[in-house]
Amino acid sequence: MIYEVDAQKFNETLASELKNLKEFTMPEWASYVKTGPSKSRPPADDDFWYKRAASILRQIHKNRVVGVNRLRTRYGGRQIRGMKPEMFRKASGKIIRVILQQAEKAGFLEKVKGKRTGRKLTDKGTKFLEETANKLK
Repeated sequence: MIYEVDAQKFNETLASELKNLKEFTMPEWASYVKTGPSKSRPPADDDFWYKRAASILRQIHKNRVVGVNRLRTRYGGRQIRGMKPEMFRKASGKIIRVILQQAEKAGFLEKVKGKRTGRKLTDKGTKFLEETANKLK
């Protein structure tokens, strides 16, 4: 179901749904910190936190089990270093970690140990994402 709808529209709808949940709240410090060393300024979008949370939940649904390090690589970017060549830098781990903790608190994710360590969607989380995708259809 989720793959049948446009990813950008799905993320926007999911972000607005997450905004209504009490577990997902943007911390005070989030409006002052950069999302990674490759960025020069903090995000200007007021709904950045919810859009990133929606994107992370979609990535976890797509990749089954995902850890913080893999998500840091996913949201990283090229750092401009003046006259030197650009280099890839991972994104900030704190933002991703706090969003994952909020999703766990809401009951959408659970920790997994084993061959692939990280977090995966629970039945409640999968159901929430499917319902959001059905609203777009």
